[in-house]
Amino acid sequence: MAIGTVAVGGYAVAFSMAQVVVKTDPALAFRLASYDGRLAAAQAAALQRMAVTSGKGLPAGWLAAKALRQDPTAVAAVMVLAVEAELRRDQARARRNLRYAQKLSRRDVSMQLWSIETAVAAGDVSGALKWYDITLRTDPAMSETLFPVLAAATAEVPIREQLMHTLAGNPQWGGQFMRYLAVHSADPRIPAALFTALHKVKVGVPEDARTDTINRLIARGELDDAWSFYALDRSGASRSRSRDPGFIAELETPSSLDWVPINDNGTTTLIQDGALEFSAAAAVGGPLLRQTQLLAPGDYQLIGRSADVDQSEDSRPYWTLTCLDGRETGRVALPNSPGSSASFSGIFRVPDRSCKVQILTLIGRPSDRVEGLSGRIERAELAPAR
Repeated sequence: MAIGTVAVGGYAVAFSMAQVVVKTDPALAFRLASYDGRLAAAQAAALQRMAVTSGKGLPAGWLAAKALRQDPTAVAAVMVLAVEAELRRDQARARRNLRYAQKLSRRDVSMQLWSIETAVAAGDVSGALKWYDITLRTDPAMSETLFPVLAAATAEVPIREQLMHTLAGNPQWGGQFMRYLAVHSADPRIPAALFTALHKVKVGVPEDARTDTINRLIARGELDDAWSFYALDRSGASRSRSRDPGFIAELETPSSLDWVPINDNGTTTLIQDGALEFSAAAAVGGPLLRQTQLLAPGDYQLIGRSADVDQSEDSRPYWTLTCLDGRETGRVALPNSPGSSASFSGIFRVPDRSCKVQILTLIGRPSDRVEGLSGRIERAELAPAR
């Protein structure tokens, strides 16, 4: 009995060790428990990978067949046989093995990837996207492999249309892919087209994905596309004037067409409670707030109200509107208003079509006061001059 117990204990230990090392050393796992069909299948898959890499014939198929006799549910063994059939150009047998593997499990990565390739080869876009979805749901780490391929494929209109339906189902990887596409697509018009289609069917797009798409469109000079996409989620926005004059929107990741607070090198700005609060340490100046404009040539009036500014004339903050090449179209200084608020107003002239993009910026000038600079903007709007 004692000997029997030791034997059973040794068997259990060997099997347990085999389960631990199978992913890192399938050959050792197979030696420890060669009777286990799944371990034999893992070793067969490893031999097949070695054969492909080295070009040497290794007994992967024989071992896979043995693994299936030991365990008919060993998916890895079925996939080894499918690959061998494909290499022999026996596509009918390869497809049968693939269908069998799909019935056994949807969690095997090699089966998932081959299912994607098979669907793509057959021109079955919806089938390919179904397996993309399954693969990314079961193994989120596969996004590193699949996102670049899917992002490149999204340039094709039929694929983009089918992808819209997949994303409308709110898969767990959807937001992550939208962010990837917004940053890595070869052409920012591609995510803009997809996100526009999603907007029409009331599917949300992450704010940072929208922001990256808008900013990339502007950087490429696709101004009409940038504005059209931006305006989808900005009811009442007009290209002929600035946006959000009352500082209502408190965005985590504003696009360049929104108010963008700038916190850098001793300056602090914050949009909250319907106003912009700003401050800067003594002797520190620089941009505090900006918003990109896409104005046609002409005269524009900036009007608004500021509060709690108390500086000498040459230290008061001012607004400026500049072209992308740095040309300044004018300045509007904030009035002093310690303990109260005051109106400001001024005219900017957008010169010609060489200034298609303009930046409206609030600049803080260095203050010689110990407490530095502080104040509040309660309203600011740039609109065509009357």
